[in-house]
Parts: sequence; C-alpha cells; structure tokens
Amino acid sequence: MNLSFFDQFSSPYLMGIPLILPSLLLPTLLFPTPGRRWLTNRLSTLQLWMINLVTKQLMAPLNKAGHKWALLLTSLILMLLSINLMGLLPYTFTPTTQLSMNMALAFPLWLATLLIGLRNQPSASLAHLLPEGTPTPLIPILIMIETTSLLIRPLALGVRLTANLTAGHLLIQLISTATIALMPMMPSISTLTALILLLLTILEVAVAMIQAYVFVLLLSLYLQENI
Repeated sequence: MNLSFFDQFSSPYLMGIPLILPSLLLPTLLFPTPGRRWLTNRLSTLQLWMINLVTKQLMAPLNKAGHKWALLLTSLILMLLSINLMGLLPYTFTPTTQLSMNMALAFPLWLATLLIGLRNQPSASLAHLLPEGTPTPLIPILIMIETTSLLIRPLALGVRLTANLTAGHLLIQLISTATIALMPMMPSISTLTALILLLLTILEVAVAMIQAYVFVLLLSLYLQENI
C-alpha cells in the first residue's frame, strides 16, 4: 500500500507510450499564433500582459547588466509553471518532483552566475567569503562556513522545489484514498475529507505557482550578487 503512493512519481504508460509526451505538447496551445497584428485576441493580450508582469518582477532586483538574462529567466519560470500545473492533471506526473531534473536546472544556472562574478569582479566575489571586520582567529572557520553555504545553494534550490511538490502530491493522494475508503462506511466523514481535498488542491495550485517563482527569483538574486 505504501509503495503505491509513490507510483504517481513515475510516468504512466498507455499502450506502451509514456503519457508525459502528449502532456508536454499541451503548453504549445498557449503559444500565440503569428499574425499581422501584435494583439489578435483577448488570449494573446492576457499572455503578453502576464509575460510582461513576470519579466518586470524578475528584473526589478537586477541592474542593466542582468537584463541580458531576461529571456532565459522568463522562459524558465514559464516552463516550471507549466510543468508544475500540468502535474496536477489526472494521468500525468510532475517531472519537477524528480531531484535529478531540478538539480540539472539549478546547478548549471547557479554555476553560470558564479563564473560571471569570478570573471567580471573576482575581488568582490571572493570578498563575500569573509565578512568585513572578522577577528583573525575566526577567519578560517568563517571562510569554510561561507564556502559551504555558497556550494549548497544549488542543492537547496533543487531540494526545495522537489520537497514542496512531492509533499503536496502525497497529501493529495493520501486524502483522496481516505475519501474513497470512508465513502461506503461513513459518508458524512467522507464528504468532509472531500472538502479538505478540494481546499488542498487549491493550495497545491498556489504552491506550484509560488515554487516556480521562488526558484527563478533566487536565481536572479544570485545573479545580482555577481554582477
């Protein structure tokens, strides 16, 4: 029984075809169709407004040098947002519940921000490892602590996204299993758990959006430190 709770984190198959493949085609329906006008309908207007709002929020803490990353960061948050929300649909799974995928996104981007800082301003980047006014006996210890905190950043990015989404999906499955099990025996309790399940699903939608935003926002803050 316990093992079945984790089956949702593996891609389901239908006639030997993983269902994640057709589900990945769903975001293409959101792409604006090319035309002679910039704004062809209300949907494209809403899409452009949302992209503009997200870009403004992500670029707010960055200076002009960091605006070169606008396309990358906006594309990343839209991809994470689409994947997280699609994982809440039936017969799909969330790829961002896999630590391997999240680390594959977090580590190269964090390393890129670090290398940019070491190339453009090496003295300022290395100065972050030792706070100003540190007593001499504490210098080796503080350097090791700051280095560890710096190297653990990509791991924290990946684990935070994985843990939050995995916990939410497990709670939804546990409560939905309890709702079905209690339905023939205690219908009133089953109705209450169904209401809790509805509220939890709404909360999980919010978590999916917030975690995508937090992931990219932290990357933009790491970038600001190094430029």
